[in-house]
Amino acid sequence: MAIAVAKTRDKLIDVARQLFARIGVDNTTMNDIAAASEKGRRTLYTYFNNKKEIYDAVIASELDILHSSLETVAHKNIPADEKIIEFVLIRLDSIKDVVFRNGTLRADFFRDIWRVENVRKSFDLKETICIQGMLEDGIRQGIFEISDTKTTAIVLHHAFKGLEVPYIRGIMPGFSSSNKSQASAVINLLFNGIKKK
Repeated sequence: MAIAVAKTRDKLIDVARQLFARIGVDNTTMNDIAAASEKGRRTLYTYFNNKKEIYDAVIASELDILHSSLETVAHKNIPADEKIIEFVLIRLDSIKDVVFRNGTLRADFFRDIWRVENVRKSFDLKETICIQGMLEDGIRQGIFEISDTKTTAIVLHHAFKGLEVPYIRGIMPGFSSSNKSQASAVINLLFNGIKKK
């Protein structure tokens, strides 16, 4: 029974995501989602009270996929500094893919960033914990010297997050997953700052 409930909910979320991507969140009605999912309004309202809840669920499902990719990187058996570079690149590419794959959701993402931010709270916390784990790996490996991994992880999380919009908009020339040297330069700036050693 629980599997059927999860499958129905997932189908409603996927149908809503496709409609939001194709015609926009504002132009999609609860009736549209019910009709496209072939589940009916009663079923739709069993799972979601309104369109905002469905929108939040769509964003949350995309973030769950992203988190799974980042966890895979975080558990790789490679040096922590290399792991963080790969983490940042996978993270930026994945977020860019989500925004572009979802068509008109791209406009909604930029127009209603605070709404997206509200849904991201859980993801942000999980990502910060993941970054902290990589930093602690780096300390054990003798790569990093950090007195407070929790605060450092929070700062790095916000730094990585701050790169998202410029990356998605393509205003970070040359910065891509294929350009590891520029990614390394950004990571070096974050790790070592600009002070002369």
